Amino acid sequence: MAIFNLKINGKEQQLDIDPSTPMLWVLRDHLKLVGTKYGCGIAQCGSCTILMGDVAVRSCQVPVSTVGNQSITTIEGLSEKGDHPLQKAWLELDVPQCGYCQSGQIMNAAALLRANPNPTDEEIEASMNGNICRCGTYTRIKAAIKSAANS
Repeated sequence: MAIFNLKINGKEQQLDIDPSTPMLWVLRDHLKLVGTKYGCGIAQCGSCTILMGDVAVRSCQVPVSTVGNQSITTIEGLSEKGDHPLQKAWLELDVPQCGYCQSGQIMNAAALLRANPNPTDEEIEASMNGNICRCGTYTRIKAAIKSAANS
């Protein structure tokens, strides 16, 4: 066990935890931030995507020991009232079906828009490639990202 001082969703958190614990389980089990979902456990589906700094990462494969001083943002921390432009676009365009992948989709899209505020269709597709939606709402996901980029 080791003590880690983490900045998660703008708040300082101190945890005494095994250094190899994936951030997914730090968030879900230790901090009760359950918006980040467990999908595959091998960084292939994107359901567990969070932001480390401004970069989208798969939290199931990020040991807490590698976070260092980087800030972590989860879906709960993207906006205080759920009114981030992506969240609003997701609702306006009826993106979610089952909703399971949506927090990972939104967090990946947030990283894209931070790096590229006005992406092309091809840039959206390339950036979102690998975030799997079991319901197949890819067309609406892309439309929501474009809508958020234009807001």
